[in-house]
Amino acid sequence: MSASIYSNSQFTDTPYGLKLQRTITATGTTSITDIPAGINRVYAIVMGGGGAGSTQTTGGGGGGGAGGYSAGWTYVSTSVTVGAGGTGTSTSAAGANGGSSIYGMVMAGGGGGGQNSVQGGGGGGATTATSTTSTVSYTGAPAATNTVTGYAGGGSGGIGVSSGGGFGDTAVTGARTASAGGRGLITGGGGAVGTAGAGVGGAGGTGDFYAGGTGSSGTGITFGGGGGGAGYTGAGANASANNGGNGGSGGGGGGGASTLGTAGSGGNGVVFLYF
Repeated sequence: MSASIYSNSQFTDTPYGLKLQRTITATGTTSITDIPAGINRVYAIVMGGGGAGSTQTTGGGGGGGAGGYSAGWTYVSTSVTVGAGGTGTSTSAAGANGGSSIYGMVMAGGGGGGQNSVQGGGGGGATTATSTTSTVSYTGAPAATNTVTGYAGGGSGGIGVSSGGGFGDTAVTGARTASAGGRGLITGGGGAVGTAGAGVGGAGGTGDFYAGGTGSSGTGITFGGGGGGAGYTGAGANASANNGGNGGSGGGGGGGASTLGTAGSGGNGVVFLYF
């Protein structure tokens, strides 16, 4: 006797035999009271909010990490929380972390904000990343340190299901290029560059479903923002001038900014319920 994993005519993320019944995108905590009686378990796919990029007084900031991705069976809950993406600012400081999302016992943390330096934030796991190190995933996969591949990738371009934000560039002269966010299902934003010479901001990470935004390029410190990372449900936005692009919906990380431009905000999380 043999079995084929290709029994579905087209692979999708939908659990076999179930139907997508609820899509929750409103951030914050809301009530769910309309799941029919007799439904005791649902399959939840949960994404946290993406981290915001950072900006620096001179040079370029790092990109925000992608929000976490978690999936599994859970008991029926009467409430759901969707994490907002971190909000980008023009203040030289670490970018805001993304918010956590949770339904029942399935939870996903937010991506880490770009650091108060050139380093990108780590990808979210089951809880929110707060530095260049990611967090342990819902599957139990270990956290990853800076640049390291993991289920939740480390900061500064770590590859993962939820990848890290790209590495910015400290140089203020010469031709410079910042790094892209890491590849993944959900991706981090690109790093930024702020140079008097020719500068190219890093692109947002390339996602499995959507593209990251492009970095800004040109000569002088008014260029060099990083593109927003790809989200689970939307593409990252392109950078503009020395401002970072926003992360795509469904947890994309925001792009870094340079020379006190405005860093990109992370994409909001999302929760899908199947039964």
